[in-house]
Amino acid sequence: MTAPPTDGRLGIVIATRDRAARLAVTLRHLCALPERPEILVVDNASTDGTRALLARDFPGVRVLALPVNHGALARNHGARALDTPYVAFSDDDSWWAPGSLAGAADLLDRHPALGSVTARIVVEPDGTDDPIVRELRDSPVPGPPWLPGPALGSFLAAATVLRTDAFRTAGGFHPRLWLGGEEELLAADLAADGWWLTYADHLTIHHHASPARDSTLRRRHGIRNTLWFTWLRRPAGPALRRTLGLARTVPRDTTSLRAFAEAAAALPWVLRERRVLPHEVESRLRLLEPAQRTSAARRYTG
Repeated sequence: MTAPPTDGRLGIVIATRDRAARLAVTLRHLCALPERPEILVVDNASTDGTRALLARDFPGVRVLALPVNHGALARNHGARALDTPYVAFSDDDSWWAPGSLAGAADLLDRHPALGSVTARIVVEPDGTDDPIVRELRDSPVPGPPWLPGPALGSFLAAATVLRTDAFRTAGGFHPRLWLGGEEELLAADLAADGWWLTYADHLTIHHHASPARDSTLRRRHGIRNTLWFTWLRRPAGPALRRTLGLARTVPRDTTSLRAFAEAAAALPWVLRERRVLPHEVESRLRLLEPAQRTSAARRYTG
């Protein structure tokens, strides 16, 4: 029997580190997709036998073995290694539903000014919508009439298909941010380059969160990276407003204090790299501020 054709429009990049068991579950789902996309695992110097598992159980999956842990930058390496017009990201504990990748590629094919498509996130094993889904559906960002869904101010990497050239031109994920809210800066730079970001409710990705995560470290990085993005791209007034808002609302503990200290210590390079967004992009971000203040999905907890 002849194997079904591969959808050559896109490839999947998975960054992983020391989650071999959960990665295996994800790959079994992805390898069964009807699109048969190219799958590239970028291994962040795992020490738990991840590479041996990939060679033994998933010989059809490409592996890019990094000598050290690059965090979210592993996705940059993966995107550079692909030669497909679109790149889909997946975490090692999330997988795309059948047909969703093709659906995202169809939207990107039809709309040449569309830079990214973000799917609905279903939390497993309960099968419920992630809390962020409501915010994506109800995004207040205005978009052009041709946009196939709500316009977004940012995206979640593990639930998004991007135009590869747009991703590369914008510089990918910033090397300083490492991991934790690293999408916000890239999304703003994509918008500044003229690309639109959208949410597509008919597309789905499943997320079964791995217990092997340091939620405290992720929270520290999330606060720090939010501050860095704010100082790098927002005008002085909105930057000060968001900084003070974070200071009032984050937990008053050592983790939050360390996050603010790390952010402040980097002010020299932040000021060197600071590039304020165009007015039209900044105006979209201002519309998101009320939702950010009341968001149930953006709590800095852990």
